[in-house]
Amino acid sequence: MNKLLIVGTVAFDAIETPFGKTDKILGGAATYIGLSASFFNLQSAIVSVVGDDFPQEHLDLLTSKNIDISGIEIVKGGKTFFWSGLYHNDLNSRDTLVTELNVLADFQPKVPQNYKDADVVMLGNLHPLVQSSVLDQMEKKPKLVVLDTMNFWMDCALPELLDVIKRVDVITINDEEARQLSGEYSLVKAAAKIQDMGPKYVVIKKGEHGALLFHNREVFFAPALPLEEVFDPTGAGDTFAGGFSGFIAQSENISFGNMKNAIIYGSNLASFCVEKFGTERMESLSKAEVAIRLQQFKSLTQFDIEI
Repeated sequence: MNKLLIVGTVAFDAIETPFGKTDKILGGAATYIGLSASFFNLQSAIVSVVGDDFPQEHLDLLTSKNIDISGIEIVKGGKTFFWSGLYHNDLNSRDTLVTELNVLADFQPKVPQNYKDADVVMLGNLHPLVQSSVLDQMEKKPKLVVLDTMNFWMDCALPELLDVIKRVDVITINDEEARQLSGEYSLVKAAAKIQDMGPKYVVIKKGEHGALLFHNREVFFAPALPLEEVFDPTGAGDTFAGGFSGFIAQSENISFGNMKNAIIYGSNLASFCVEKFGTERMESLSKAEVAIRLQQFKSLTQFDIEI
């Protein structure tokens, strides 16, 4: 089986949306990526850090999904990374209420020995120096490196971010971040500039409006599935990244054509994530449900036209 190495936060979130609010619940980029990637036939491992306040039941959940957690460091006497956010009525904008780095502030990632030859590396949203240090530990060049980042790092660690961007094959960011990183308003121009920075493929996420994939002069667009209810968008982008990287790792096909399929698989899984708070929907999701909704995506995007 192919190997997927996931690097990112395993955390606590407290979320408030127009539909309700939660106390501290399981969150973190690597958590969502791992749960999403678990729907594919591959071996996956998470590299992250938590405090000893992190419940064993959360670790057991990850293990139950066949995720290797040997790369999750547990710091004795430490507190787990915590984020709290308030979403506005449109669910596209949010206010960060609390960010407590805790053990993440001094995180030095350690890649498990048996994942230093991973086929695909998914670098979740973290400090660019942490992302680079993971690539430095790989004993053979991965077939594909995917990087997710955000505007925060563009504001406070741009030189380090540009350094790690040079080393990746795929970057996934949202439209606002693509414009900031490139200095271009047009997403077509933005993607071209970002490709010049290093990545062969640029994925621009547009939330409820789908996702764009750019490679050279080729462009592919995947819509988001119109949903009756959206409770909580937290983790949707990471769930998308997990579906994208998981599909690529399973299929071993790194081509533009196959990346299109990966975008659809990622979008499909992300559409479930938003239906309940936190990771709740992803924890109970079945492969049968995933297959049924994939058919809905196919119906949504397929048409015959005479030219």
